[in-house]
Amino acid sequence: MTPSASRRLPPRRSGYKTPKGSEEERKVEIMSVASVTEISAVSTEGFEEAIREGINRATSTLRNVEGAWVKDKNVLIENGRITGYKVNLLVTFVMEDAQGETGRDTSVMSSGQEPPQ
Repeated sequence: MTPSASRRLPPRRSGYKTPKGSEEERKVEIMSVASVTEISAVSTEGFEEAIREGINRATSTLRNVEGAWVKDKNVLIENGRITGYKVNLLVTFVMEDAQGETGRDTSVMSSGQEPPQ
């Protein structure tokens, strides 16, 4: 073992930041928690329309939707003809706490001032 290896510090935890500046300048940062849910949507027009329908459904049902990605695409076939285009979407949304806050954009200066937008 090399001398430098014995003096290594343990790695920092993910998301850990060392506060800088005076006590007045330090910001309080709250971590947000996200969840992922799977939504299926079908369209007779095409995959793009099926994606739009899935996103519209997700945003009408869930709050704080931040993104989505296509997990699967399937073509529905009956009697040798395409009858539908199906997508399975994984939709990410930020969870709220009991007060309805998401943890995003909630940094506040310790002096009580709102942070710059």
